[in-house]
Parts: sequence; structure tokens; C-alpha cells
Amino acid sequence: MGDDILTIEEVAKYLRVSDRTVYDWAQKGEIPAGKIGTVWRFKKSEVENWVNARLSSDANKQNEIQVQVKNILSPDRIIFISQTTKHDALVELADALATAPQIKNEAELTQEILKREELMSTSIGCGMAIPHVRLSSVTDLVMAVGICKKPIEDFQAFDDQPVNLLFMIAAAYNQHSYYLKTISNFSAKLKNEDLRKAMLESNSAQEVYNLLLNAN
Repeated sequence: MGDDILTIEEVAKYLRVSDRTVYDWAQKGEIPAGKIGTVWRFKKSEVENWVNARLSSDANKQNEIQVQVKNILSPDRIIFISQTTKHDALVELADALATAPQIKNEAELTQEILKREELMSTSIGCGMAIPHVRLSSVTDLVMAVGICKKPIEDFQAFDDQPVNLLFMIAAAYNQHSYYLKTISNFSAKLKNEDLRKAMLESNSAQEVYNLLLNAN
């Protein structure tokens, strides 16, 4: 199997990218490939080695990246939610997150956020939840925050507490380390009860943003 010869279409399907992307990589010499006649062909084993090398390199880079609020959140993606059910609150926050240029497929984002939530509640206790997904249609990690005006009772939190703070994170497939680091970072940051209280008492998105920006 490792010595199979693949077409552009087969490589694109394997890597979950467009045919055009693979063609451009081949033209630029960025992916191991060769021409047989006038068409590009790829050895499967070489493509697999290339993918593994790229993923390892990206993982090392992501381990070095520090999570900074200013790089993943902006005030326009901090919203005050009036919905009273988990489903509707998640849809509203996904709509806000989808305004970020890093999100290329709003429908997929919403669908996958809801699907992830059906598997297991993303509540982390103390009235908070961190719904999160990794998608091929996301170009870089990005975040939205929802302040619920009324606590959401049906979040099925492990501590049985209603949820009133939502932190939604979407990342690219190859950002696994950065993705986990971001979730961990906010989980730790939000253990601060004074921070949570201040966010709930805030009257503007900018005020919430400043609180998160300055939180230790």
C-alpha cells in the first residue's frame, strides 16, 4: 500500500484539501510529486512521510505558542445571550464566532458544535462551559464568549449548576496542541471567582474583553 501511485484527486481526498491546493503544492515543489507524461503522480509512502513531518513541525511550533486573548478574541465576538436553552444559546454564539475570518463554513461550525455537545456536556462546572471543535474549514484558532442573561438550566453540568458563561473555541485540524493548551488556559483562568462575577456584572463587550485581557 505504501508504494501505491496516487492521482491529484486521491491525494486531495486523503489530505482533505481541494484538488487545486494539491496541484499548487506540486507545481511549487512543496509536496513530493513527479510527472508521468503531462499529469502529476504521487507515491503514497512519500506523501505519508511528508504529512507526518509537517504535522510534527506544526505541533512543535504550537507547543511554543503562548495563549494570548488578543490573538484569538475580539470584543465583537463577545455577546450577551438572552436564550434560555443550551441548543439556542450555542447556535447564537456559533453565529457570533462565524463572523471571524478564520471560520470558512458557518453551517459546519454550528452542526459540529451541536454534535460535540450531544456526545458529552462541555460544562466545566462553576456555571461555565467551553464548547469546542476542530475543523478543516477553520484556518486558525479563534474564540467567542457568551454572557447568559438567564442561567441555562439544561446544560447537564457535572456539578448540576446552570451555565451562564460560554467560551466557544474553534481550531484547525492540525492545531491539536494549541487547542488543548487554550482550553486548559481558560479553564484555569476562570477558576477565579472574582473574574467570573465581574464578567457577569459587566455591561459591555469591551468591559468583558478587558477583564479577560488583564486576567492572570
